[in-house]
Amino acid sequence: MSDHIHDENCDHDHDHEDDIFIVTDKDGVEHEMVMVYTFEASEQPYAVLLDRNDPEADGVIFRIEEEDDEAFLASIEDEEEWDRVVQIYNQIVEEQEKE
Repeated sequence: MSDHIHDENCDHDHDHEDDIFIVTDKDGVEHEMVMVYTFEASEQPYAVLLDRNDPEADGVIFRIEEEDDEAFLASIEDEEEWDRVVQIYNQIVEEQEKE
């Protein structure tokens, strides 16, 4: 997993074959998503995924949950949690852009 934001300023290969997930959207369309960033908010890990075939599309944030030593991605359904996580992620992005 990555420890930084992947964008046009990165100077390394973005072919993360191990971090590809198939995500089905609300219309039933499957997308190949690439995990590009992970972070924690309130001791809960989250992952940012980008559409592998549409890198210009906005990223999607999922909660990383563990069960029986297996990690999986879960949609964030709670609006309060979503707002909090997006705010924290935006702060991370701002801090990295300043560096």
